Amino acid sequence: MDEEPDIPVRDWLPRAAALLVGTLALAAAFIAAYVGALHQPTPRDLPVGVVVGDQHAEAVMAAVRGRTDTIEPVEYGDAEAADDGLTAREVYAVLTSTPEGGLRLATASASAPAATEVVEQVLGQTARQANLPLQVTDEVPVTSSDPRGLVPFYLAVGYVLGGYLASTALGLKTGTAPRSLARAGLRIAALAAYAVVLGVVGALIVGPGLGVWDHDVPVVAAVGALAVFAAAMVAAAVQGWLGLLGTGLVILLLVVLGNPGSGGVYAPEFLPTWLRGMHLWNVPGLTTDLIKSAVYFDRRSMTWPVGGLVLWAALGVVGLLTATLVRGRRGTARRPVTTAPASTDARSAE
Repeated sequence: MDEEPDIPVRDWLPRAAALLVGTLALAAAFIAAYVGALHQPTPRDLPVGVVVGDQHAEAVMAAVRGRTDTIEPVEYGDAEAADDGLTAREVYAVLTSTPEGGLRLATASASAPAATEVVEQVLGQTARQANLPLQVTDEVPVTSSDPRGLVPFYLAVGYVLGGYLASTALGLKTGTAPRSLARAGLRIAALAAYAVVLGVVGALIVGPGLGVWDHDVPVVAAVGALAVFAAAMVAAAVQGWLGLLGTGLVILLLVVLGNPGSGGVYAPEFLPTWLRGMHLWNVPGLTTDLIKSAVYFDRRSMTWPVGGLVLWAALGVVGLLTATLVRGRRGTARRPVTTAPASTDARSAE
């Protein structure tokens, strides 16, 4: 049995210490981010639509805004524009007057059930104080198999996790920076094929497997493939430039900050100020928003999440290719060139 070489402590101790310190920093950041973001969710400025000139609705919204910052009125020119805002995920609900002198609250619980519940409670209390009957209808409900609306978030986590793990695995096996553009192209193609497969697998699990969205399997698969590829390419680019340190940075961006900042467990308006806008640009947040839009909402609400993920994927491809040109070829140039000994046949032919 082969014995491990006896490496002097001074050779491995600094590197081991650096790895442990880096791991400690990531773990501490994980605790701070998750506990800091989720320990006391407090909704602020939940957007609710109201039509300009709708006096009863505007009066109720003004009364609510006067005593709390939980709800933020969003004005629309007419009822059709307000309805479009609801289905495009611009607002969580729309408050309008009814011909009978009451109020109607149209909600979209598929955006975030916890958010629409808060809107119903706050506006319901104010309507009762004003002696106005309030009728609530859920225009875009979550599926009955996902009553808390968490499936999009957990599916997004699986897709993003699969993407950066695939990139990390290839980097450990073949080197974080490919040694030629041909090898870089092969890695990109492999990650693209992997993304398609994982996108389909994830869609089949939540569709036929668990019966969550049977009718949206192709759309979810396409969304998943894009998300996996974007996460994989971001990881590949960062690792290509920074090596092992890049893996820690990827975990920090995609997991430690990305998951709590995605607005998946709680709506973005429930998060601390420093995390509220993160879902608009980080990969987990864009993926969560895109899954919700693809399954429940008007296709117009998919524009920004699709564009954001495509941009991340493109930046990742460019980052990996430039890392190949700079670090990969530099590594190749440093490799010693060995000359194979001449064969017996060759020597005899001389």
